[in-house]
Amino acid sequence: MTDTLTDTVSAPPAPEDLDRLTAATDFLDHEHGTVRAFVDKALDGIDREKAGQVELAVALYYAVRDGIHYEVYGADLSPEGLKASSIITGGKGFCLHKSVLYAAACRSVGIPARLHYSDVRNHLASDRLRSYIGGDVFFHGLVTVYLEGRWLQVTPVFNKLLCRLYGMTPLEFDGRSDSLYHPFDAQGRQSMEFLTDHGDFDDVPYEFVLDNMRRKHPKFLDADGTGTVSGGSLADEAN
Repeated sequence: MTDTLTDTVSAPPAPEDLDRLTAATDFLDHEHGTVRAFVDKALDGIDREKAGQVELAVALYYAVRDGIHYEVYGADLSPEGLKASSIITGGKGFCLHKSVLYAAACRSVGIPARLHYSDVRNHLASDRLRSYIGGDVFFHGLVTVYLEGRWLQVTPVFNKLLCRLYGMTPLEFDGRSDSLYHPFDAQGRQSMEFLTDHGDFDDVPYEFVLDNMRRKHPKFLDADGTGTVSGGSLADEAN
């Protein structure tokens, strides 16, 4: 794990960095059988020997976006809960979890990937969620991947069902341009804007993530401080 922020638009990784940026870690545990099975299912029907990294990155994006349910309540923020293998087993999570899984999946097929964190203003949160968050500014996680000579910012977070419930257009990814949240929803209302950028990390900066959650969203955490409050459903609150 690195404790220093790195620049998203930095130079291409040096050859000696490629091993580090595709390596399995305690959090990005892509050598785990559960992660391997997830990746195999996502790439079923794709000839990995012939496919380029763009094709693989796009297939994995949709597997994470729509295969893991987006849910903010009852989320496990313990070190175990933020492992890619645990996220697959649980089948749900929010941006912090889904970004970990996508980074691990990309690394498993040799695509350099890092985790990226920002503060964002989300105008489409439910009233209940805002009360827990303490407003509409959220600590947010996404992924940067290196494809065809460029670092791209990628956000495989809101699944299609949740987008439909909140009147948002699902965020797509073509493997050649950034995939960030649309600034407007399907009705032209402002949806999300990026505020403070915290940069890239080679692995989950666990204490940094938990410190931000505790300082910025203390009411959103459970009594132990290693998970979010339970008893809710973001999908239900869309109604």
